[in-house]
Order: sequence, then structure tokens, then C-alpha cells
Amino acid sequence: MTTNGNGHNGESTPLVKLTRKDFVSDQDVRWCPGCGDYAILAQVQKVMPELGIARENIVFISGIGCSSRFPYYMNTYGFHTIHGRAPAIATGLKVSRPDLQVWVVTGDGDGLSIGGNHLIHALRRNVDLKIMLFNNRIYGLTKGQYSPTSELGKKTKSTPFGSIDHPFNPISVALGAEASFVARSIDTETKHLQEVIARAAQHKGSAFVEIYQNCNVFNDGAFENVTDKNTKADHQLLLEQGKPMLFGKDRNRGIKLSGMFHPQVVTVGENGITEADLLVHDEKAPHSGLAFLLSQLALPDYPVALGVLRNVERPAYDQLAMAQEATHIETRGKGDLKKLLHAGDTWMVS
Repeated sequence: MTTNGNGHNGESTPLVKLTRKDFVSDQDVRWCPGCGDYAILAQVQKVMPELGIARENIVFISGIGCSSRFPYYMNTYGFHTIHGRAPAIATGLKVSRPDLQVWVVTGDGDGLSIGGNHLIHALRRNVDLKIMLFNNRIYGLTKGQYSPTSELGKKTKSTPFGSIDHPFNPISVALGAEASFVARSIDTETKHLQEVIARAAQHKGSAFVEIYQNCNVFNDGAFENVTDKNTKADHQLLLEQGKPMLFGKDRNRGIKLSGMFHPQVVTVGENGITEADLLVHDEKAPHSGLAFLLSQLALPDYPVALGVLRNVERPAYDQLAMAQEATHIETRGKGDLKKLLHAGDTWMVS
């Protein structure tokens, strides 16, 4: 793959052939052995050379948590920021440097607890950020407290009698904030994860990707019912644009609507059911109702939806900001900082 990056002033850089190794930094990876973060890191490093973007035009920004070590391990620009504030800092960077591709790496605690407001407003504004949320349903860095995605009844160091909090559904939150690209994948589904990351990278606007990630130390097997090799075919609904929603080992089970927008699991070939009766996936639907329905599917009654749930186009925040600035300069001219500081009531203090 050859890349031709553009510098801040628009100058072209020489064509460079990049490989995964070019995106591997010289830092020792310091996650616990067996952590799902290793698999995610590997897939991101595999996808990066295929994007055709020079390394100096890629930035990874993180908050606080195990996932937030990510920028150290990518041989690009990066910024390890403060708890929950990565989307806000990333927004500032993207607006000031729209030529950069900016990624945010966060976790269920960092992104949905202290950082919840920053996350939803970045999505609402449709800032051109690629946000990967590693969801392991636990606080791993601080040694095993329950998180905003921990299930009801979860016993942890901070909930010894079981959690009584109703958990967040990250995909539903992103859809509620009207993110223009929303997807879900799993750390162990490497090919699927690569495809989802690549599609998020190509999207213009806020791209939110939830990744089921196993914390083998403090919450091992949190998604085992979705990832187990013996049962995953019956528990995963792999979404494909324009195709009926089929799943199962024999690809003969599907999702259809019954009554008032109520999803129902049916078997093709039984009771006169054919593929024509099934829901057809449309990630580009003008409203998010179908995507929200898919985000709510959960075991044991339904399979878990994986892939791109929503992918629509609308103006990105950074594009609008740049256009507004250009119009302002054209109509009013460049500002005068000294004049601005001395405008209105001023006084000298001696």
C-alpha cells in the first residue's frame, strides 16, 4: 500500500509503502497476559496501512483506563489525556487540524461514567472522530469495581451484595445521541473487527464502535455466551447491508417483526416462514428506529447484533466550523487581537 500524506500547509509527502510494522511503536506493551486489548491493537495496526494515510496525519487520543495505554503502542502521534475528557480534547484537535484523522480510545468506565457527557456531545455534534469503546463491563485499571455496563446483580469489590444499577447499552446511547455511524464487534472476531474498524475509518463524521473486550483478570468470560465457539453461530446476528437477518449454525433462523415493531425469532421453513418474511438490514435508513431495535437485542431471547447498525451522512462539525470561519473572514476580515482586548470598558491598574 502506498500513501501520500498531506502536511498542515498542504504540501505532499513522498509516497511511502507502509506495513503493520510501521505502526508498531518501540514501547513494551503492558497489558495483562491474555487481555483482549492485545487483539484489538493488532487489528488496528493491520488496518492502518490500508487507509492510505501518512502516519504523521493520524492521532490516537485516550483518557484513563487500561484501554487508554493505546497511544503508546501506535507509531503515530498520540495523546494520553485525563479521565473521560478524550472526546473533548479530540474535538479541539480535529476542529483546529481538520486534515488529521483523529481516533479516540476509551472504555466503558472512562467513556460512559465520568466521560459520558463529553462522549454524547461529540456524537451529537457529528465531530469527525473515530471512537472505539472497549467494553469489558468492569473497571480493570483500578482492580475490579463495577462499571456503567456491568449487569444487574454483578458482585464486585464496590458492589459486594450485587449491583443494583441498570446498565448502559453503549450502542443505544450512541444512537440516542444521533451518531452518524454506529457499530459493534468483538476482540476475538479478528476479521470482523478489521472490517468494522476500516469502515469506521472511512466514515466522514462521528464513528462509534463498541468492542466487546475480555478482561481475563477481573471479569473473565463476560461475553462468553457470545464468543464460545460451540454456540456463537446461534448467538451472533451478523448484519449485512440489504440482506435478510439470518443466523444460526444452519443459517435457517431469522428475525421478523410481529405486531407493533416487536422482533421475533423464527425458523425459515417452519410454519410457512420464508426469507421474504425476515427483516432486511438497512444501515442507511433515514431514521434510527431499526438500528435502535437491533441494539436492544440480547441473549437469551435474541442473538446479539454485530456489525454496522447505522451509517448515514450529515455534515461533520469540523467541516461546518471551517466553513463558518471562512465566511466570517470573507465578510468581516481577519480579527485584531489588540483591538479586541482594548474594546469596551478598560482600565489600568497601577
